[in-house]
Amino acid sequence: MSARVKIVTDSTAYLSPETVARYDIRVVPLKVIFGNESFAEGVDITNEEFYQRLAKSKVLPTTSQPPISDFIQVYAELTRLGYDIFSIHISGKLSGAINSALAARAAFPQARIEVVDWLSMGMGLLVLAAARAAEEGQGLAEIKAVIKRLTANMNIFGTLGTLKYLQKGGRIGAAATLVGTLLKIKPVLTLDNGEVRVLAKPRNRDKAVQCMLKFMAQRVEERARIHGAIVHTRASEEALVLEKEVRARFDCDELYFIELGPVFATHTGPGTLGMAFYSDELPERDSEGNYSKWI
Repeated sequence: MSARVKIVTDSTAYLSPETVARYDIRVVPLKVIFGNESFAEGVDITNEEFYQRLAKSKVLPTTSQPPISDFIQVYAELTRLGYDIFSIHISGKLSGAINSALAARAAFPQARIEVVDWLSMGMGLLVLAAARAAEEGQGLAEIKAVIKRLTANMNIFGTLGTLKYLQKGGRIGAAATLVGTLLKIKPVLTLDNGEVRVLAKPRNRDKAVQCMLKFMAQRVEERARIHGAIVHTRASEEALVLEKEVRARFDCDELYFIELGPVFATHTGPGTLGMAFYSDELPERDSEGNYSKWI
């Protein structure tokens, strides 16, 4: 069955070119800015070029949302071809991309365009799930229901090499209390409703990895199958170790290995290591909404 819905996302989904081509996903790039130079992520600058510039730059780069015109161009093409559109983007608490998408949608009042604000990381996994649902012929309402269910089941854990990038960008949230302590601890963080939250305060990176694996085990029901991604910013060796541990301990339907791009790295810096995943089964929560297996 041919898809009636096309999926639109932005460059912070960090999908591979092969995946984008396979599902004909439309990707609107965010921009990273060094001084007076602006680069469209994944178009005008590679990860390697970004880190080379970052090492030489005296001023930290900044990021910018896509202009409304970029979304209008994509929406115009797809609506002209008769498609409904499911457009899922980085949290409005982290970027203005969602606002550009909503403004563009207003230019097509007769079109069926669903714009979704994803308030955490792991967006690529949701985009991929939406693309598969669209390929199966599911409509907008059905795809929205799939993503709502998976959103409730998404888990994000990570640890950073430094907090200065989050602090500089004003996105540090509850982790602000840890500034100046990274020589003593390597906190495990999550992104909850678009804001950084501290989960644990291990003493070193090895223990941080073990904490993430423990949290993962607490969030996964026995025999549940995992859909996930191991992510990093210039921490490939540690990420490979984490990937090996996850594959050894859990039943993975799919597990992607991703170096996050310039926009994400602008706000976290090099040395980020983390995971995003959902499972087919979700552990029960208590009356306050916490997982019953949480320690």
